[in-house]
Amino acid sequence: MLLQNELKILCDAREVLLYSFNKCSKIGIKNRYEPEELESFESFTGRFARLSDILIQKIFRLVDEMDLDSQGTIRDRINRAEKKGLIDSSDVFIEIRVLRNDIAHEYLPEAIQEIFGKVLSLTPSLLDGVQRTVKYCEKYVGEL
Repeated sequence: MLLQNELKILCDAREVLLYSFNKCSKIGIKNRYEPEELESFESFTGRFARLSDILIQKIFRLVDEMDLDSQGTIRDRINRAEKKGLIDSSDVFIEIRVLRNDIAHEYLPEAIQEIFGKVLSLTPSLLDGVQRTVKYCEKYVGEL
């Protein structure tokens, strides 16, 4: 089943993001990073962006299809996810989506540091959204 396969990918991506989150939380926000720390944060932001894409672009879309909801925009998808209890706040997930776009398109060193701080602060909400969504999807695919 497509949803079950996508949920497996989602859960695997969650685990690697959680690993990076724990590692980068210990490093913290600094004015200057050692090359290894910078590499850890760059992996972390990439994993954050990837997990948010999987959740918002793939899983939320599949859930909408299974619930017979119309497609609409990404904002519509996020708003429906909030109404279904998949996420706590649509505003936070809009912020996650904007941050994902910033990660993909930002190259200025001073902006990168700001992105690191935002990713650290928004990761718990993203991880919570994954957990809620997996629980919600169990009605379609059984317990994971």
